[in-house]
Amino acid sequence: MQYRKDPRSGNQLSQLGFGCMRFSDNLASSFGLSLKKNTFDEKKIENLLVEAVDKGINYFDTAYLYAGSEEFLGATLKKYGLRDKVYIATKLPTMFAKKAEDLDKYFDIELERLQTDHIDYYLFHMLSDMDSWNALCSWGVKEWIAGKKASGQIRQIGFSFHGAQDVFLKLLDAYDWDFVQIQYNYSDENFQAGTTGLKAAAAKGIPVMIMEPLLGGRLATGLPEKAVKRFAQEAKDITPGAWGLNWVWNHPEVTVVLSGMNEEAQLEENVRTADAAVPGMLTDSDLAVYDDVRKIFNDSYKIHCTGCHYCMPCPAGVNIPGCFSAYNTWNAISKSTGSMQYGMTTLLSGDPAYAGLCKKCGACEKKCPQHLPIRENLEEVRNAMEGTRFGAMKVAARLFMHKGRRKKGRD
Repeated sequence: MQYRKDPRSGNQLSQLGFGCMRFSDNLASSFGLSLKKNTFDEKKIENLLVEAVDKGINYFDTAYLYAGSEEFLGATLKKYGLRDKVYIATKLPTMFAKKAEDLDKYFDIELERLQTDHIDYYLFHMLSDMDSWNALCSWGVKEWIAGKKASGQIRQIGFSFHGAQDVFLKLLDAYDWDFVQIQYNYSDENFQAGTTGLKAAAAKGIPVMIMEPLLGGRLATGLPEKAVKRFAQEAKDITPGAWGLNWVWNHPEVTVVLSGMNEEAQLEENVRTADAAVPGMLTDSDLAVYDDVRKIFNDSYKIHCTGCHYCMPCPAGVNIPGCFSAYNTWNAISKSTGSMQYGMTTLLSGDPAYAGLCKKCGACEKKCPQHLPIRENLEEVRNAMEGTRFGAMKVAARLFMHKGRRKKGRD
């Protein structure tokens, strides 16, 4: 296993981390809501976790919101005496916290679930706007962090991010973070924090952990056939998944790449790929292949939105690029994957932002450099994706989103 140094702590972290979000396939865990008990194959996942440690993986990422994940990870590490061999990363559910006392409330629950007396890498989950950070500061969160660090209960503090790039840069400057976690892959390198955010964090000496390196598996098993053939034309012995991971590891600013692995074959391939991956390994010829595949992948999308965000903000609160991205996934990859993305984007990243909120004012179309019929496209998205299942997701999201978030009468 290759390791990359965390410059803040000096820890040597496996460049392949184990993402523990997708242990379960129930609706609750798919959208980060702990509504049900886990439904995953416990023995299979237990064996995978133990084998992962044996193969050199020492960074395990979970969260309060992942149904059954913290409990199962903690129990497995204790059962096999592995706690001291790994670094645990977990996350405070900031969207649940309503007052200062909730910081200790959720943190203590997580310690109990994980059967440990400290968290190695602790994150504020989905911290994606300055209002949320300012609210935490008004509760004395900086003093809270200092106290937890002094007691040894938190070793490194960071946040996971799902917002706009300019906000990410502001958050980087708002506190002396020990690490950050962002989404990053070859299909959307300028999405959310993007390459600019990655390099900005690294310039500050902040380790960057990568989530969604394969876009929820779409870059491994959901590519159009033409894209798969393009990869094979260059190297038949390298799978699309390995191509995707290598693109991320090629960046020296990346510290850990998280992968949710539910099968032994996935673990073995990812470990094998990680063993050979080093920064700067991709040639100009390799990068040209990614350009081709990216074009094929993006051309397969139904709505040719570039994600430039010139249409934003929407007066009605619709996340226009997010809606289009999920709808393209729904059409090009699979309906289930697109539905999951749609729920995460429009229900769990802040205020409700789904297509059905569109008031057809037309402000977006005046600003769109692609001259897209955005109002017509949003109606198409609403008709396709906001059925019975989405209605159930809205109910679930309402139950658990932060009470103090602005509603604006749109929900």
